[in-house]
Parts: sequence; structure tokens; C-alpha cells
Amino acid sequence: MVYHSSFVDEEGVTKACGCPLLPLKSHIKGPAPASDQDRTDIVDEAITFFRANVFFRNFDIKSSADKLLIYLTFYINVALKRLEGRRTLAEGTKAIINLGLEKVPVPGEPNFPFPGLFALPQSQKEAELFRNYLKQIREETSGRLLSVAYRPNGTPNKWWLAFAKRKFMNIIVP
Repeated sequence: MVYHSSFVDEEGVTKACGCPLLPLKSHIKGPAPASDQDRTDIVDEAITFFRANVFFRNFDIKSSADKLLIYLTFYINVALKRLEGRRTLAEGTKAIINLGLEKVPVPGEPNFPFPGLFALPQSQKEAELFRNYLKQIREETSGRLLSVAYRPNGTPNKWWLAFAKRKFMNIIVP
């Protein structure tokens, strides 16, 4: 059974491209509203559920937050692929920073991994809002992922990096 997001109540949450811009426990500047540090956010859910959800080829969407969970699961898969073969935390951090510097595609652009999952942006402003949100959430996910993919002594955690070999929803990671 696929793990779904617990963020199903969407009242008062801004949306872009049919995706809720959920609050984040983040110090990174961006369009996401701030969340309480003691509450679970979508990034926590994505990292917690990743090792179970990555095994599924189909994902039944129950709320629009599930779309974001799918996107983050794919992004974690891409990030782990980049961390594969990096023997130290410093090398892994460099690889993740380089991943963060890449242009973030939005729905309707080439290289967006899930055509049809999110609605096309209605305006350039909505596209930029969504791009900035995805960039912020990717950076936050990357930082938190490093803390689980590497042990406190800086060596790789094989129980996480082994998942770099998995294909999520049969999508081949570049």
C-alpha cells in the first residue's frame, strides 16, 4: 500500500499549477509559508515514506498534496543517484549543491518529469511562483537528505544509498 500525504486539508493554502504551496520548516528563502519547527512538513513525509513508496509503479492520488509527495519522491531518487559513489559527506554535499544549481523545469517545459500530473501554468507569474517553490522545496529536501544519507562521521549510509538503484514509477533517472 502506498503511503499518502497527511496534508489533505487545503483551506487557506495557496496553489500554483494545481499544487498546494505547503508550509515548510525552512530557513531557505522562497514562497513557501513558514511552518512550526515541531510539526511534520511535506519534506519530512517524503523522506520518511521514500523507502516504501519508491517500490511502487503506480501511485493513487488522493489529494493534491500527493502530487507534491510524488514529485519529492522522484527528486529524492534523483538526489540519491547523484550521491551514489560519493564516499564522504563533503563530496556528497558538493554533488547536491550542483544538483540545486540546475534549472528547475515546470509543467509544460521540456524535462519536467511528470507531464499531466500538474496543471499547466496559466501565466508567467504562476510559472515563476511554482518554479521558486519547487526550487525552495528541493533545496530543503537536499539538506535534510544529506543528514540521513550520511552518518554523523561523514561516511555513506548504505541503507539509504542502496535505494539509488530503484526506479520510481518506472522512470529512469538521468
